[in-house]
Amino acid sequence: MTTPDDTPKPACPICGKPAAPDFKPFCSKRCADVDLQRWLSGRYAIPGREEDAFGQDDGSREE
Repeated sequence: MTTPDDTPKPACPICGKPAAPDFKPFCSKRCADVDLQRWLSGRYAIPGREEDAFGQDDGSREE
């Protein structure tokens, strides 16, 4: 029989420590701030089509 304490806690994506309820999915404010800084500095990026990034048209559609 397993108890609720036996379930593994999710790990912080920055340092790997168990996540804290106040900062989920992170373990601390520090790790949450590190993640935010990575997004703001452009280290993390969501890939997209290049023409979307620059607002260019490839000329394939009719007008």
